[in-house]
Amino acid sequence: MAQGKFITFEGIDGAGKTTHLAWFRDRLEKKVAPTGHAVVMTREPGGTPLGEALRELLLHDAMDLETEALLMFAARREHLARVIEPALARGDWVLSDRFTDATFAYQGGGRGLPRDKLEALERWVQGGFQPDLTVLFDIPPDTASARRSAAREPDRFESETDAFFTRTRAEYLRRAEEAPYRFAIVDSTQSIDDIRVKLENVISRL
Repeated sequence: MAQGKFITFEGIDGAGKTTHLAWFRDRLEKKVAPTGHAVVMTREPGGTPLGEALRELLLHDAMDLETEALLMFAARREHLARVIEPALARGDWVLSDRFTDATFAYQGGGRGLPRDKLEALERWVQGGFQPDLTVLFDIPPDTASARRSAAREPDRFESETDAFFTRTRAEYLRRAEEAPYRFAIVDSTQSIDDIRVKLENVISRL
């Protein structure tokens, strides 16, 4: 049986990635359905009952930075074991709202946790496993901030400063530069229609 593909959406809060997730899944399903497989849509932190419980703690409870990183990877290990790896083994495709790049960006770039600690956790939890494709929605932090202020009540990440998101964005872009074969960067200041033209091109190359 052919292995499925793993696709992730990334970007700072307010980048607009959530606007496109369901649309992207629908377009992807048209590609995958003729093969007899499905598209599994999921998210991080979360994706499993344990992961969703940890998500509530991570988004709303203050904690030590290393505790935060450890919980992120604990939720990720469960996510991989219960959802991502079984789906890919079935030949299904997986579309996830965030994965490990977000941890490097937020806990590493934004909060300043040393990269070597994150790399050690990444190796332990994932081995060499990485997404087949990561779509990075890139946007200046001040533009993202304006979008967030018009949305729902912010969680403790969404409440962070523009300086925090500047560092987070820089780490995302560093990750993308480090693995250009895996990343597709989308200028998220464009209109929804223009972004979807770019995403259609991404899908056509899969």
